[in-house]
Parts: sequence; C-alpha cells; structure tokens
Amino acid sequence: MAKYARIAGSGVYIPTEEHSNEEFRRKFGEEIINKSEEATGILTRFRAPADWATSDLAVEACRAAMADAGVQPEDIDLIVLGTDTPDYITPATSVVVQHKLGAKNAGTFDVGCACASFPTGLSIASGMMSNQPNIKRALVIGVYMMQRLADLDNDPMSFYYGDGAGAVVLEASDKPGFISSALAADGSYYECWGIYSSGTKEPPSEESLKAGRTKVRFVTPFPSTVNREGWPKRVREVAVNGGFKVEDIDHIVFTQVRSKTITQVMEDLGLPEQKAVKIMHEYGYMGSACLPVAFDVARRRGLVKEGNLVVFVGSGVGYNQCAVAMRL
Repeated sequence: MAKYARIAGSGVYIPTEEHSNEEFRRKFGEEIINKSEEATGILTRFRAPADWATSDLAVEACRAAMADAGVQPEDIDLIVLGTDTPDYITPATSVVVQHKLGAKNAGTFDVGCACASFPTGLSIASGMMSNQPNIKRALVIGVYMMQRLADLDNDPMSFYYGDGAGAVVLEASDKPGFISSALAADGSYYECWGIYSSGTKEPPSEESLKAGRTKVRFVTPFPSTVNREGWPKRVREVAVNGGFKVEDIDHIVFTQVRSKTITQVMEDLGLPEQKAVKIMHEYGYMGSACLPVAFDVARRRGLVKEGNLVVFVGSGVGYNQCAVAMRL
C-alpha cells in the first residue's frame, strides 16, 4: 500500500476583470487606501463574472490541475474543497464541483476554516490516502469569492478581496510527498471578522439584511501577533513533527494578506526572504485560494521545483491556522 500523497499537478483560475487600487482611492479616499497598500503590498485584484459562483472558479482550477497531472475526471477518487464563500450554506460546494467536472467516482466534502482551509484539506486528504488504498487520486481545492458577500460601496475592507481558485492533484505514491502538519486555533476571536447573519445564530431577516449583517464585516482588529508570532510557531512545529530542520525548507507559501508580516516572519525564522512566495501585489488577497495559487505561480515560474521541501502556512479568521510540509 502506498504510504505517501504527492502533488502530481497544479492549476489555477484567475478571472479577467481587473480592479486596481485607483478605483478604491476614488471610492474611499487616498489616505486609507495608501495605508492599506503600503501595509499589504496589494496593488490590484480580479473579479469573476456576475453570473458565476464559487464552484465555477473551482472547476476551472481543477481542469487546469488535472491537465497538468494528465488525469481525467473519472480518475479522481476524492474532492476536498476549502472555502468560506460557498455556493450555498448547504449543500456542500464540493458536490457541485464534482457534478460540473463529471468526476462521477469521487467522494467529496468541504473544509470551512477560512484561509487555513487549503492546507487543512491537504493534510486530511493525504492522511486518507495513506491508509485507504481505494483513494489513489484526490483534488484539493482552495477557492474564494468574498467580494460577492461584501459591501463593495461602503466597506473599505473590500480593498482586500480578489476572486480566484487553485487546485492540486494528489496521487498515492511510495515516494515521499506529504510529510507533516501542525494545527492551531483560538476561538476567542470568532467575533472579529465574519458574516454574522445567515446561519443558525441569526438567520437572515429583513432587518439583518438592511443592517448589513448578511455581508462580511471586519468588527475588531486581530492582534498583530496572531500571524507575526503564530506563523513561525507553525513552521517550527511542522518541522519538529516532520523530523526536519527549518533551514532545510526550500520555500514557504503563506496566506497572502500582508507583505510586511511575511518579511517579519522570515526574519524570525532566520530564512532568506526569497524563500517566501509573494503574489499579493499581482492578485490581491484571495483567502482560501491564496496558497494553491501562489504555489502554482511559483511552480510555473521555476521558483519551486521537483525535490523541493515546501511548507504551506494558512491563517484564517476564527481563528484557525494550519501548516503542512510537502516534498515535491
């Protein structure tokens, strides 16, 4: 029985409708957008067509990943989709993707821990493949369409949100692929950032709709230490769990939310900054899609290569954090 899950292919989909920072300066003013741009490094973002849903972005990324891996939809045994912008509260978006792809042999489920969803999905799928010989190939997807759930006209936080999707094909293998993972959470921050009317706590109503509570809201800032200190902790934990040294890491892919934080974390780890992939200046913040998109972009550009040790570090509201180490 194969022991490992390895990445056999990757793919992304970025929409073509671009929205630069100038649009946000006109809407929200120079001062607030200049400050956001300096801190994050975000210069632009892209949005899907008005008649698209999250599943449509995911399907395009999956097709690209499957083409890269040389597999067909019927070859897929498992689909794990990470997002906090699903098509529906229920059913799961992964079943919609399965149907649209024609992956008739695949079981599916969603992972809903915001921007930590993709590495969490990698960890779960890899574990399932290592002890279930019937699962030979899996699609792990990260996809995001938060702008559709935001108040684009009145909320300056909409500056962050870019649409996109990334996916990888995992294959069962005797060669090392998945190495280790590390998870952390602190639910005391659950009221900081979210969509607070639409679930069972407060079902949507005319009043909550008018008050804007069915839209995503940034309520209370997270302490800067959540990522600045949490990310290096996760990297060190995943190294200990995997039996390797931090200096052995070839590349780290972080959630693409704040360029300055990535710089600080790499200094903390004692690693050269060029080992950290950064794409927020090109695509904006894409939530659950950040990590697979950044990984695929780095791969296409020849930065990430076969044999490299790559660590994914995702951090999502709630908060959830997850790090995963993979040997390519």
